[in-house]
Parts: sequence; C-alpha cells; structure tokens
Amino acid sequence: MTMTTTSPKKPRIAIVHDWLTNMGGAERVVLALHEAFPDAPIYTSTYTPETMPLFKGLDIRTTYLQNLPGPLRKLHKFFPHMRGRAFRRLDLSEFDIIISSASAEAKQVQKTRPGQIHICYCHTPIRYYWSHYQEYKRDPGFGRLNWLIRLALPLFVPSLKKADYTAAQNIDAFIANSSEVQKRIKQYYKKPSTVIHPPVDTTRFEPARERGDYYVTLGRQVPYKRIDLAVAAATKLTIPLRVYGNGSEHDKLVTMAGPTVEFYTDRSGNASDEAVTTALNTAKGFIFPSEEDFGIVATEALAAGAPVIAYDRGGSRDIVDSDCGVLFHEQTTDAVVRAIAEAQTQSFLPGTCRRKAKRFEKSLFINKIRKTVFDHYQHN
Repeated sequence: MTMTTTSPKKPRIAIVHDWLTNMGGAERVVLALHEAFPDAPIYTSTYTPETMPLFKGLDIRTTYLQNLPGPLRKLHKFFPHMRGRAFRRLDLSEFDIIISSASAEAKQVQKTRPGQIHICYCHTPIRYYWSHYQEYKRDPGFGRLNWLIRLALPLFVPSLKKADYTAAQNIDAFIANSSEVQKRIKQYYKKPSTVIHPPVDTTRFEPARERGDYYVTLGRQVPYKRIDLAVAAATKLTIPLRVYGNGSEHDKLVTMAGPTVEFYTDRSGNASDEAVTTALNTAKGFIFPSEEDFGIVATEALAAGAPVIAYDRGGSRDIVDSDCGVLFHEQTTDAVVRAIAEAQTQSFLPGTCRRKAKRFEKSLFINKIRKTVFDHYQHN
C-alpha cells in the first residue's frame, strides 16, 4: 500500500506598519519583512507614494485615514486615537499570521478568528507616553505648535497608554529591535521578547583604507536627536564636521555652527543615500549623540569603516565597542569633546569596523525572522 503525504499548508501572512509617509529605519525593516515574506500585503494607516519610491509596485493597503482630505491626512500624527481605531477596524481574518511593525498603533490590529497569530516587531513601546514622556512634554518637536501639544499630552496620554497596553497583552510574541527595547517591553508591557536587530545593507558601502580628516553626523534635525551636541563639539574643537539631514532645528544648528561645520541636503531638503554613502566611506568617524532605540545609521557608519562616537544609552550599546568606537556617558558638549579627543588617540581599522557591522546584515535578519515566525506557527 502506498502512503501519500501532504506538505503543510503555507500560512497566509500580512505585514502591518504604522504609516508609510517618510523613509527611515523602520521603513527599511518593512522592506526586509517583505523580502522575507514576498506574498504578504503591507497594511498601513496612510501612504504617500511620492515620498516612498522604494515601495513602488508593492501591495500596499491603507486604512480609512487615507481617504481624509490631503491637509488632514498629512497631520495624521496628531491623531493617535484615530489611528488606533483605524487599525482595530482592519479585517485581517483571511491571514494566519499578522506581523506588525510598530513604534505606534500598528500593534492594535485585531485577531478575528481562532488560530491566528500576531507577532509584533517592536521598534519601541511608544516613546512619548512610556519611556520618554517627560522629555517629549518639555520639547515635543512641533515648533510653534509645541504649546498645543504640551496642553494635549496630559489629557490624552492616560487613555492612549491603556489602549496600547491592552493591545500588547493580545500579542502572541514580541520581537525587540535591541536589548534596550527588550527591557522596555518587559517594563511597560510585562511581556518577554526575542531580540532581532534591524537589517543593514552593508553592501552599499566600500570603506577606504585612507580616511579623510572630517567627521559625519546624520539624522532628522529635531530636538531629541541632539545633533546640536555634535555641532557644538566640532565648533569647539575646530574640526571638520559634515552634517546631513534637515528638520525643525536646522536653522538653529546653522546659526550655532563654526566655520569648520558644513551642512548638506538634497533637493528635497534631506540627505540623499548616495551623498551619505560617499561621505561615510572616507570619514574619520561618525558622531551619534542621540539615544536611539537601535540606530541603523551607526551600523551603516561601521559598514563604511568609520568608527562611531556614540551616547552610551539605548541601541548604541548593542552596536559600539572599544574595537570600533568610543561611548560617552552624558549628553553634553564637553562629553562629546572628550570622546572625540579619546578617539583621536586610537587607531581604528576600517576592516574591523566593517566586520562588526556584518552582525546586522540583512540576510541574517531575514533568516532569523523567517525562523521565528514559522516556529511560532508550527507550535501554535
């Protein structure tokens, strides 16, 4: 008698992300998730194709917020209650596995039938009412509208926290993007998690053995990124610094900068990948003064052979060690000055820096994500 076996049914997977309106590290994670699961549609609250060319041709499905008039849709970040409701209303009943990519409300999507699995890739529990509430209250980063946000935060945060915590309790498995985020998930959601670092495309960098005399700093020029510390330190030391990016702090940074500090943006007012890649490939070092949940740009600097001078908090601790950079312990100009001075007494090898970056290769991310997702599916 001949026995026939049937292969297990291939699970249907959906990817859910907070919003697709500007390109950053979290959006590169979504692209890598799509590489891992190419048949999975991507759900998001709002989507602006013109600012997200790397998502062209992908199956992007939006919530009802996409139908708001243009000006209102652009202000979606002001309406977390609406965003949470929009995600809860999504009908994902056709999918066996839901993978949310969340630093905001995407994790509030609902399982609607028995047997569904929700796995959350958590970039961080929502910063502005869990880990960094007081910091955001002091300086929300909305410029002339800061006064309005300061008034609104105490009114809305309690109910937002409750909804976020409730959503977290219904998630089957958390994946944290760093050791720091793993601690936050345990502290705020009371849930365990597995660390899988975000993917880094190291192949776009070609580190030069002979390095230039300049340092680089990069990022959205908003208060919590603390680009001002890099600018102030370079000005005080009169060393060359190239600043890439734009944001609400740009004019302030230009005003405070000394003659050795130069600013670079592309036509859109941001830093182009090509310009950043070229600069990092020969930079003497990269200054990373912010407390980040992970810090993909710091790993990119390592991939380009540039040692990293970083604030000793958050994801930097997973990235930087004494072979490839210097950590400083206070967010002050003097601390950055001392760290740069220390780095200048050491000889960092571009090949060693690049080897450290290989720990975060995209192929490793994809393999780990696939294994984690299918392990949960098989044991469900």
